[in-house]
Parts: sequence; C-alpha cells; structure tokens
Amino acid sequence: MPSTREPIRLAIVDDHRMLLGALTEWIRGAADDISMVAAVTTWPDLLTHGEFPVDVVLLDLDLKDNLPVSVKLKALKSAGVKTVLMSTYSEPAVVREAIAAGALGYLVKSEEADMIVEAIRAASVGDSFISTELDLALAADDLDSSPRLSAQERRVMALYGGGEPVKQVAKALDISEETAKSYLKRIREKYRMVGIDVGTKVALRKRAIQDGLLPRDDYLGGQTADDFDDAPLPD
Repeated sequence: MPSTREPIRLAIVDDHRMLLGALTEWIRGAADDISMVAAVTTWPDLLTHGEFPVDVVLLDLDLKDNLPVSVKLKALKSAGVKTVLMSTYSEPAVVREAIAAGALGYLVKSEEADMIVEAIRAASVGDSFISTELDLALAADDLDSSPRLSAQERRVMALYGGGEPVKQVAKALDISEETAKSYLKRIREKYRMVGIDVGTKVALRKRAIQDGLLPRDDYLGGQTADDFDDAPLPD
C-alpha cells in the first residue's frame, strides 16, 4: 500500500504469548505501512514501554487484570492513542459496550490478518471498524435481552456449551470443578433473571450460539445441539 505517510506505530497487548507472537508475525507479513514497535502481555508493560505512546493499540479485551476496559480506553485516549479491541468472543452486548467506551474497532481473534490490518489502518485515521459478521450481529433484531456475563463466565459458557465436561472446563481455565460449577450456576441464574431458560446443556449451547459465544456450524467438527446429551446443568 504505497503512501507518503509515516508508518503506523502499533502496539499489541495480549496475555497469550503464543497468540501474541502469531499476531506479530501476521501483521509484519501483511502490511509494510504498519510498524510493530511493542508486543507485551500486560497493561502496565504497555504504559511503561519505551515506545509508548504509539499510534494504535491492538488490545485484548479479556486481560485478566480486573481493570475495566473503560479505564484503559480513557487512559489511551488521553495519551492520543487509538484503540482496536480484540476478544475470543463476539457477544453483541460486549461489542456495544466496547464501542460506547471509545474503542474504534472490535475484532474476534479468529479474524484473518487482512481484516486486522484494515481495522488498524481505519483506527489510525480516526475511523471506526467492525467486521461485517459483527455488524450483522449488532443489527440483529433480537427480542431477548441477554444478561451481562463476565469474561470468565463467557469462557465457561463457551467451553461447556461446546461439549466439554465440567472437569475439562475446570482444567482449561485452571480452576476447581466446584468453581466451574458455581460459574455455571451463576450463568443459569443470570439468564433466568431475564426470562431465558438455560437449565440444560442443550439449552445453554443453543443460547451460547445465539449470543455469539460459539460459531453456528463448525464448532467441534460440525456437531450440533442434537449431538449433545440434554442433561441439566450441574448444581
């Protein structure tokens, strides 16, 4: 992409080191108008990096630091930094909150490198970017009002709804089985409060798909809700 502009100075913040390395390589190979100046795993590492402030930050929405994303976005805006958020999930309510808080872009981590580059370029000039898939999800006329789930609750719901037993959910998230069960109970109660029943594994899976926590077709090799045991959620 020929341009007389200076390269876009980009920083990536993601606490998954493997993904951080992969994103760095993808972007370096996909765009010569973007200069990767920082790739760090924590929010403090970004703020204290020698290249900060940068032009654009590609920021993981689900950093496990208990600091609200709205606080991070406010700090970045004050420093003159544009932000594109990325997440494992594409729950419409979360996307809306992120955009309302000041993010100029929102991506799921499975996006192609070209789309990530497009979002970074848009943000660098102050334009918003949401992928077509997420735009459709935001525009969907869904009469049900989904409850607000925490990042960890979304992870539990996606793993359990995707077919993993409680034991494997706990292992994947490095929590105890009892903690995993308590998350499932909390999820069930939150949905019940808004009039939605996810009391069985099939119901929870269907809702996870509807809310964008699971893909519609190809999760776990093409399995559908009919392939799952319709057992009640563990107490």
